[in-house]
Amino acid sequence: MPHSHSGVLHEITPIVESNIVYIVDRKHKVFDFPIHTHEVCELNFIEHASGVRRIVGDSVETIDDLDLVLINNGELEHIWEKHEYQGRAAREVTIQFDIHFEEDSLFVAAPFKSIRDMMLKARRGLAFSREAIHKVYHLLDSIGDVTDGFYAISSLLNILYELSKFSDSRELASKEYLRDEVTEDNEKLELIKDYIHNHYREEITLPEISRISGMSISSFGRFFKQQTGRTLSEYIIYLRLNYATSRLIDSSDSISDICFASGFNNMSHFNRLFKRNKGCSPSQFRETYRTRQKYDEGFPVKTF
Repeated sequence: MPHSHSGVLHEITPIVESNIVYIVDRKHKVFDFPIHTHEVCELNFIEHASGVRRIVGDSVETIDDLDLVLINNGELEHIWEKHEYQGRAAREVTIQFDIHFEEDSLFVAAPFKSIRDMMLKARRGLAFSREAIHKVYHLLDSIGDVTDGFYAISSLLNILYELSKFSDSRELASKEYLRDEVTEDNEKLELIKDYIHNHYREEITLPEISRISGMSISSFGRFFKQQTGRTLSEYIIYLRLNYATSRLIDSSDSISDICFASGFNNMSHFNRLFKRNKGCSPSQFRETYRTRQKYDEGFPVKTF
């Protein structure tokens, strides 16, 4: 079951105890799972979903009829949103796996070097070309039918190896987003974001946050927009809506209680912002998500 953390859903995956791979092959009528993170690696394949918006870190793209992304970062937020998708028969194959290619004694061997290199790039999220997808399509298409754990993991390794041979995969999140290199600006942004994440459900004023950051109001506004792509107000709304989304999923609290617990002080304002961002009202979202859960129950889920 998912749990929320700092306004983003932290998904608790079904990989437990001695299992290292989780596979689900599902058909979609809706894309409504909130923005989330998870500790394990994920290879996510989607077809027949032109118009869906994929967000990985600070990368925002509208996908076409084939999309394949590899993520190897427990802190990298990602989501596939309905956006302009009008279809009813999208297919999603999600493979989550807990394999550490840089640590395990077998995977440090030379034959796995190209996979290790690819997994390092996947810390920023990695999108694959159509040619690469076509190369592994038959394996993605059938992996959900595999019933033997050894063959499922063998099939996953085959997919990863074939993908690692393509040099045209694209890193999605920017280096700046992941703060690979610590700079004074990044440290300042971290201080600001830590404060916001601890207080976003309370009232945060521009003078207050500017004082904490040691900048004038106008300097802070420019700095924050440049670093995050959002104004302070937009960023706080983003966190509050993600918190509200997680409460709609994780709790049976009333929508009114969720509205005020998320930091909004006006129901009509909350409903308007929610609909603008999610394309439906909070009650419709909760109902659709529960329908989706029941809908997904009919699809095979495998753990090995």
